[in-house]
Amino acid sequence: MDEPLAVALKFGFLAVLYLFLFWIARSSMRDLAKFEGAAAAEPAEAPGASRRRSALPDLAAGVSPQLEVVAAMGYEPGTTFDVRDGATLGRSDGADIRIDDPFASSAHARVFQRGDFMYVEDMASTNGTYLNGRQLKTAERLKMADLIRIGDTEYRYRE
Repeated sequence: MDEPLAVALKFGFLAVLYLFLFWIARSSMRDLAKFEGAAAAEPAEAPGASRRRSALPDLAAGVSPQLEVVAAMGYEPGTTFDVRDGATLGRSDGADIRIDDPFASSAHARVFQRGDFMYVEDMASTNGTYLNGRQLKTAERLKMADLIRIGDTEYRYRE
């Protein structure tokens, strides 16, 4: 009677062990998928390959990236901020673009340059940063006319 019970316990233990390993693999794949978008934004080029991005802006070619106010307390719609050198957005007085919004954190988000493109990233804010209605999980590349929303404040990205 003891032998069938021992065999059942062994198989039960193996089943739990395999479920645990499956759970770890699935979690790892989910984490890797989060960074897939950022990696796809910067494709690797073969050595010696010519670099041609005619349809995309080249920040070195004199493009001046800006954030245009769509709706923000204290700013008129259409007000623009130059973000070529990057900018932090938040409620603090030290923020490059000050946001007067109760849903904004002191250092809420940042816009920065990586390679030839501008990116936006949430800085672990309490209420999140939204790009085109979707909450940011990682830094994402900005494209012309993208909408960045922090609380009730909205900015449109322009080049």
